[in-house]
Amino acid sequence: MLPINLLKTSTFRLAVLYLGLFAASAIMLLAYVYWNTAGFLVRQTDEAVQAEITGLAEQYAQGGLPLLVHTVIQRSRDPGQSLYLVLGPSGQLLAGNLDARPNATPGADGWMDFIYSRRALEGVELKAARARAFFLPEGFYLLVGRDVQERREIESLITGALAWAIALTLALGLVGGLFMSRNMLARVDEINRSSQDIMEGDLSRRLPIAGTGDELDQLGQNLNAMLDQIEALMIGMRQVTDNVAHDLRSPLNRLRNRLEVTLLQDVSPEEYRHVLERTIAEADNLLSTFNALLMIARAEAGSLRESMTGVDPAAIIRDAAELYEPLAEENGLTIVVDAREGMQVRGNRELLSQALTNLIDNAIKHGKPTDAGAEATIEVSARLDESGRVQFAVADHGPGVPAHERARVVERFVRLEASRNTPGSGLGLSLVSAVARLHNGRVDFEDNYPGLRVTLSLPAATR
Repeated sequence: MLPINLLKTSTFRLAVLYLGLFAASAIMLLAYVYWNTAGFLVRQTDEAVQAEITGLAEQYAQGGLPLLVHTVIQRSRDPGQSLYLVLGPSGQLLAGNLDARPNATPGADGWMDFIYSRRALEGVELKAARARAFFLPEGFYLLVGRDVQERREIESLITGALAWAIALTLALGLVGGLFMSRNMLARVDEINRSSQDIMEGDLSRRLPIAGTGDELDQLGQNLNAMLDQIEALMIGMRQVTDNVAHDLRSPLNRLRNRLEVTLLQDVSPEEYRHVLERTIAEADNLLSTFNALLMIARAEAGSLRESMTGVDPAAIIRDAAELYEPLAEENGLTIVVDAREGMQVRGNRELLSQALTNLIDNAIKHGKPTDAGAEATIEVSARLDESGRVQFAVADHGPGVPAHERARVVERFVRLEASRNTPGSGLGLSLVSAVARLHNGRVDFEDNYPGLRVTLSLPAATR
């Protein structure tokens, strides 16, 4: 017995639907073939009888009844499929190969179908016949027909063959539909089991891929890619939670302890003011950290794609360099701008500006040359590469970042040993990486000999 869920599958229903349409088409086609074949046989029989009647009519016109009887006697000796009968006015047999007048009524077209008996080696056989009859002058009776038993058998054979063909078509179509539905159901069951495991918390589980390249494989590949992204986001969220708990616990405890100690001591108003100023500065750092996390979350969620417009890279470069030029001069650095005009990218101006200012801020904090003879400059540029992508680049001549650490610096709250004593939360490059992914771009770290060169590569937009 077939499982009920197999019969309810959409594949089986489609198979049954197409089977019904195909069966209807096959029945119509076979009916047309049967109608033409049977009709041809009937027409062939009627034409043969009509030709016999025409020939006998000519004989009757030439020699009257004696010549007609003589002709029928001659033809009855080797009749083949032809049937003849000539009766006198009183019903006596004058000529022919039939024993008696058939008990049949002619139709409107003058034709009649009847059963007659014929002697054979095995005895008497009943045969089907089709004929036309005429009454001649003075009450004589003439019948001319054909034995159609063989034609009836051919028609019956054709009918049986067509019936078997339709039955086999339906049976094979039904079996094929069940087979396809079973295979499809097996694959869908695998997908459902994998989905159930994923819903129960096993985010490492993936949908099975059969390797056939069909629509189910394409769906599975897309869903697996989506699951990879979801797993990465969940891991990132878990890491963010752990990092927030670890990195913010210390400043919050320090903030609380400072306030608590201040309240327990008898201090002057100036000391209270100093403690409050330090508390406000600490709170500003915490707010900056949370704002950076919020901006990274917005970038990674992709909710800002709808607000993307055409952005001029040269304008962003100039604005960011102008904003950080005083801070760079305070640190003994000079910002050099090289921005090609006429380029355009499609993106969120706020996020792109924030990403670029983060790169410049990092270069100012960590890009001061360690060698006395090195250039104390920060090069900020925007140009098109050979593949037609816009490259924002910030290069310094500082100590740089070791090659084995470059993959870690884009992670949240990651700060290398060399930057532990500088202010910051370790979220600047994480935001740059999130902005790059939002804009279908990438971030690359390269040696600047000496120093570090960070490149934000984005697809160029057509005007």
